[in-house]
Amino acid sequence: MIDNLQLIPAHEYRRERWRNGLGWTREILRSPQNGEDWDWRLSIAEIECDGPFSSFPGVERELVLLHGQGVRLRFEDGDVCDVEPPHGRVRFAGERVVSGELIDGPTHDFNLMWRRDRIDAELWHRPLVGSMVLFVEPDDVWVVHILSGRAMAIDAVNRVDASIGDTLVLRAGPERARFALDGGGELLVIRMRRAKRTEM
Repeated sequence: MIDNLQLIPAHEYRRERWRNGLGWTREILRSPQNGEDWDWRLSIAEIECDGPFSSFPGVERELVLLHGQGVRLRFEDGDVCDVEPPHGRVRFAGERVVSGELIDGPTHDFNLMWRRDRIDAELWHRPLVGSMVLFVEPDDVWVVHILSGRAMAIDAVNRVDASIGDTLVLRAGPERARFALDGGGELLVIRMRRAKRTEM
């Protein structure tokens, strides 16, 4: 049984090599949790040197700078994007050929990936000043990553305290669920829901 309110402490993230072997990532969570055929995946990439990104055909990616002076993404089609402090971000297709160039030293980058034929995902960078309420619909999953400060999350039966670097996962049962967040700091708030298929 999966708790509706789950805390994943930063020290529990699983560190592993990139798919192309040129860097490290700390995986926060994937769904489903077993195997490579996941619907969505959250991780923190550790970029220590210039080099190509791994290819993920059929996957959408969003990258958010957590620490460091930033990274410049150079795409094979000529596009260039600087992901700069404090929390620059970029969204791109996982099959695009792209290389990263560190602007001034290593970076840590929050990495959200989802299969576009299965999942619709949205990511927001939000301050937390006092209280915030999130309503989670059945079958949706919300994730809150603590960028700075602390947050306390409360649902109908549970209370969880999270601090900088931790991640909260919010799920509903058969009915919509209400979650309250209280504290101070900055958050990444992510919503994942099943993609709507268009009938032909």
